[in-house]
Formats: sequence, C-alpha cells, structure tokens
Amino acid sequence: METVELYNSQEQIVLDDLSEPVKTGTTIMAVQYKGGIVIGADSRTTSGALIVNRVTDKLTPVADKIFSLRSGSAADTQEIAAIVRYYLNILSTEQGKPPTVKMAANLFRQFCYVYKNYLLASIICAGYDETDGPSIYSIPLGGAIIKQPYAIGGSGSTYLYGYCDANFKEDMTKEECVSFVTNAVGLAIARDGSSGGIIRYAIIDSDGVERHTIYGDQVKNYFK
Repeated sequence: METVELYNSQEQIVLDDLSEPVKTGTTIMAVQYKGGIVIGADSRTTSGALIVNRVTDKLTPVADKIFSLRSGSAADTQEIAAIVRYYLNILSTEQGKPPTVKMAANLFRQFCYVYKNYLLASIICAGYDETDGPSIYSIPLGGAIIKQPYAIGGSGSTYLYGYCDANFKEDMTKEECVSFVTNAVGLAIARDGSSGGIIRYAIIDSDGVERHTIYGDQVKNYFK
C-alpha cells in the first residue's frame, strides 16, 4: 500500500509539473565589440521541475543580421518573434532595403508593452545594420526598451552581474567577446537549475552571421 501511495504521489507531481507553462528559464547574453555583436544562450527548456527540451535554439533570427534572444514563456516568445519577422519582411520589401536593429527592437517593444498583461516575454534584440552598425537592445518584462553595450537576461543572469561588471570592457576584440559570452553562459549553467544543455553562440558583423555550438561535455566545469 505504501508503495502504491508513493507511486501515485510521484505521478501526481509529474502531472502537476506538466501542467505548468513551458518556459525558457534560461541564460541569454549579447555583447558588442568594435565591428560586431556576439550573442549566446544555453539550451534548456523547462515545465515546472521537468526539462522538456535539452537542445532548444534560443537564438532566433528575425532578419538576415538581426536576432532575438528569448526568455520567459516559450510559446509567447516564439510567437512574438514570428510576428516581428513577418512585419520586418514586409517593411524591407516596401522600403527596398534591409531593416535596422532599432526597427526590430521597437516592434518587439510595441508587442511586449501592449500585451504586457497577457504575455511573459523578455527579449534581447541584437544585430548589425548599415545605418547604426552593431546594436543591442534589451526589452524586459513590461515593454521598456534600453540600448546597451551588453545585455544579459533570464533566470541565469542573476548569477552573472558580478562577473559581467568585473570583466566587461569597451572595445573588446571579437575573440575577447566570444570568451566573455561563453564563460558567462557556462558559469550560469553551473549555478542555475533552469539553465543547462549546450551553449549556442553567434558572431554577427557586416559579413553576415557565424554560428557555433559548444556541446555539454565541452562546457567548462568550474568546480574541478
């Protein structure tokens, strides 16, 4: 009887977790260097205490050289990114030129602000355009918009403020930026239970987008 009750109790916990919204409890990051942007994220998606996807791609392109990094409700952020991509495609067709990062960020801001009572979405919009060069905009919960030289977000970001404050510097090289981003995401994975999996990062500059993956067994272990 005790075994049956234990099984039923565990089964109910699983069912309760599955009823939770699917969230990208996550670590996302974007850093500007002279001439480009480096963006990075972990790959874990959770529902309650359950990991529902270990290899989610949270670096979502909305234009050729513009990406959104998503944290919050997976459904909400995916839908917003799809809508922004649709509008940017129309705008670029009408104007006959690629959209700017500022244009994309303001579209994200508009949707996140207007529907702030219905959505759980925090976005980092980053990329490169010929008008402004490399740009990073943070759109936190509620729909504010803040242009920054670097931005971090998601549950894992709470572990990174000290590291970022101590190690960020203006006009880093591309290699320094890659090291900064991958080390930060790795540190968050080591501490944050909602961050994990692999590290995806991308380098965005005037030449285009260069994407890379650091697999789980290659993520630095900071406790050895």
